[in-house]
Formats: sequence, structure tokens, C-alpha cells
Amino acid sequence: MTRGIILGVIAMAAIVVASNILVQFFVGNWLTWGAFTYPFAFLVTDLVNRMYGANGARKVIAVGFVVGIICSLIGTQVMVQIAPDFSAPAVTLRIAIGSATAFFVAQMVDVFVFDRLREGSWWRAPLASTLIGSTIDTALFFTIAFSAGMTGLLGTDHNIDFFNEVVAAPFGGSDTVRWVGTALVDWSVKIGIALIALIPFRMLVTKWQRSAA
Repeated sequence: MTRGIILGVIAMAAIVVASNILVQFFVGNWLTWGAFTYPFAFLVTDLVNRMYGANGARKVIAVGFVVGIICSLIGTQVMVQIAPDFSAPAVTLRIAIGSATAFFVAQMVDVFVFDRLREGSWWRAPLASTLIGSTIDTALFFTIAFSAGMTGLLGTDHNIDFFNEVVAAPFGGSDTVRWVGTALVDWSVKIGIALIALIPFRMLVTKWQRSAA
């Protein structure tokens, strides 16, 4: 591996580990701190893709995928106090499956879209790939981890009743089940960060191009 890909692997592993920890801590009623760290995984993937190609990006994703699985498996064995008389795993099996599936599929789609658009304007490939990847990631994770409709296939856990309560939608309008509202807020944060991440993307790619010249 080149030095740049190794740095990408380290950065991806750090983001995955941090997000697995921070997803346990809520910000208000709809978000966890993990929503603010995980989107930078797409920035890492796109930077490696731009600098070292799709194969280099896939190597970084593979390491992130393995790290994510390891973190999730550790989390399933760590018990936390949910209520005075109730303990549960820090990471449930459904969350572990949802996290791994969403990460792998969304990141691979990100690489595919970026590679198809890499010859266009500098911002088009990272923005389009991240928007599409983030949408897929959010839809897959929340559906697998929390949807009552998946209970027959994946079973249930202590989160399912809570996330399937009907509540007021976060942005107004008709009531919705909690996991759909949470997914919508999570997706909105990812899109906002995707736009902000164009700045460091442009700066780092420009610096790399100058050093390579």
C-alpha cells in the first residue's frame, strides 16, 4: 500500500471507531453524536478515490468494514444499564447487521458513482457520490436496525417498540414513526456535512496535485 492509502485506512478506522462509540450518545431527541462523525467516511473514500483510484478506495472501505464489524461484535458483548432494572447490549444484533450492511453497500456505491463522474467538474463527483451514498446508508441502516417490518426476518430487541412509536414529525407535517423521523434528521445532517466537506476535499486534492507535479 502507498503512504496515502495507509493514511486513508487509518482515518477510516478512526472514523468508524469514533462513530460506533458516539452513536450511543444523543443530541436532543433525534440525533446522536455519531451523525456528525460518520459522514466524514465519505470524505475519506472520495479523497482516496480521487488521488489513488477506485481500487485504492475499495481497500480503505474493506478495512473500515472489518473494523466496523469488530467494534459491533465487541458492542454486542458489553452490557449497559438501560433502566434501573434492565440491562441490554450496547450494540444489538440488528444494529450491528444494519451498520455493517449500510456501510459496505453505501461506500461501494459511492466509489462507483465517483468513478463514473471523475472527469467532470471537481465538485460533481464527490457531491453526487456522497449524496447518493448517504441516502442509501441512511435508508438501509434505519430500516434494518429499527423497522418493525423487519422483525419477522431479523427478530426484535429493546429498541424496536421505542423506535416504532408514532410521534410528531421532526420538521412538522403528519405524524410518523420515530425511526423514520430520526432517519430524516440523520440524512439532513449528512447532506449538510457533505456540502461542507467539499471545502477540505478541494483543499487537500489541490495540495496533493501540487506535491505530485
